[in-house]
Amino acid sequence: MQTGLMQNAPLLISGILAHAARAHADREIVSRLVGEPLWRYDYAGLASRAAQAATMLRSLGIDAGDCVSSLAWNTHRHYELFFAVPGIGAVLHTANPRLSDEQIVYTINHAGSQVLLFDSSFAECVARLRPRLDKIRHFIELAAQPVSAMADVQGYERLIAAAMPLDWPQFDENAGAVLCYTSGTTGDPKGVLYSHRSVVLHAMAAGLSGAFGLSAFDCIMPCSSLYHGTAWGLPYAAAINGCKFVLPCDRMDGPSLQELIQSEGVTISGGVPTIWTMYLTHLERSGEDAGTLARLVIGGSAVPRAMAETFQTRYGVAVCQLWGMTETSPLGVVATPTPRLAGRGQQAVNDTVWTRQGRLQFGIELRVVDEKGREMPRDGVSAGRVKVRGPWTVERYYRSETSALDEDGWFDTGDIATLDADGFMRITDRSKDVIKSGGEWVSSIDIENVAAACPGVKVAAVVGVFHPKWEGRPLLVIEPHGDAEVTAESVLAHLEPNIVKWWMPDAVVFDAVPLTATGKIDKKVLRERYRDHLIDKSLNAANQ
Repeated sequence: MQTGLMQNAPLLISGILAHAARAHADREIVSRLVGEPLWRYDYAGLASRAAQAATMLRSLGIDAGDCVSSLAWNTHRHYELFFAVPGIGAVLHTANPRLSDEQIVYTINHAGSQVLLFDSSFAECVARLRPRLDKIRHFIELAAQPVSAMADVQGYERLIAAAMPLDWPQFDENAGAVLCYTSGTTGDPKGVLYSHRSVVLHAMAAGLSGAFGLSAFDCIMPCSSLYHGTAWGLPYAAAINGCKFVLPCDRMDGPSLQELIQSEGVTISGGVPTIWTMYLTHLERSGEDAGTLARLVIGGSAVPRAMAETFQTRYGVAVCQLWGMTETSPLGVVATPTPRLAGRGQQAVNDTVWTRQGRLQFGIELRVVDEKGREMPRDGVSAGRVKVRGPWTVERYYRSETSALDEDGWFDTGDIATLDADGFMRITDRSKDVIKSGGEWVSSIDIENVAAACPGVKVAAVVGVFHPKWEGRPLLVIEPHGDAEVTAESVLAHLEPNIVKWWMPDAVVFDAVPLTATGKIDKKVLRERYRDHLIDKSLNAANQ
């Protein structure tokens, strides 16, 4: 084999920032903050302050390989840490504030972090958890004026003001950069340590036309949290492409998002379906339009077709789905059209991108296999377990000596899906959520998508609960809009012509649908809550 005669510059996160500061120096970054006015600067300012933050961290004794934790919202200060910490070879652990106290403590301690930087709104939480944070030596509040009552809390702005910007060091691109933990719905959260190489490759791929399709003319507002899989890689993809970047802090309600969209010219955003349900409700009640918003990427759980159709037909906003997970950095597939699909007409495009999680992307190999590991036909019908591999897919979990891959190097995602001839994947369920009824499989996601389109329904969730005859049967939980009149009869009547007859839920209940720390429906809670519902229903019927 002959060695190539090209330069061998390492792929480092600091390289992304250096490029943004040179090529897009004056492109604007806008940030809401906790208890402070709106902040405005640009990529040149980001580069300068991130370099000051890096110097500050070094002065606190943080060196290459050390871990630093953040407990923060989508703000410019948090964004600076995405470059400052990995830029000196340290690892940024983005703690998820929506986890339980026990899980937050577990992840920070498991990461081995020595510094915790937190937003003011988490001051009470940090004070409460502090006695259990074993290795934290420095507590820094991400604020102009700290509000924490803890005596030795330091202020971020004062610390970086005294620091001179450093020159970014060069090191191995396979060094750890960002540590993200799974949401821990079963057992302790697992850490996924992204490398500089994986982050840079992921960010380059995310901006491609077949993925998010970014350009310097875009204005991105990430409504996926920075602590959740690096907000789908958007902080880095935005910098590479010179996009204007708008950070909404913790205000993800409809009116707050609409204010930023209108005032800052947002063209693309992304987040879980619950956020966009609230935004649609605001538009419908206020009578406003979506302004400059042109594209939405929605992931985390399946997008109700009715939502995508409303955005497109009423507001001119194109919706595409995304599938991924913490273990895939998280980009897996994105539902963008292809020429072959477009050749069949707009209706075919809509039918596909509104009902599929996405199509194959460069950098992610994907296969669907049966229980014996045999690859399933790509016919859009045959369902099996989804396995992936590629340069931004996990090899093993943090502090684990055991590989997370099978003998052929594939990672089992835990999802059940089909692949069609055009390369589009459709998730039919999580393996743990599949309902087996009388030996046949029921897709909870398909039922949810239809139920969510029923007038008055805000959220629909389907779980399998025990049935004395059929082993398991679907139970439908409906959370209606506050002022809507929805009945079990109206929901079932809506479902009947649109799903397989024997998939019809055995019961419809009305309840607030619980969400996980990442905004997904918490089916574990629902399964436990309604575990005996059909048994009790059968007993009541027998006694009448």
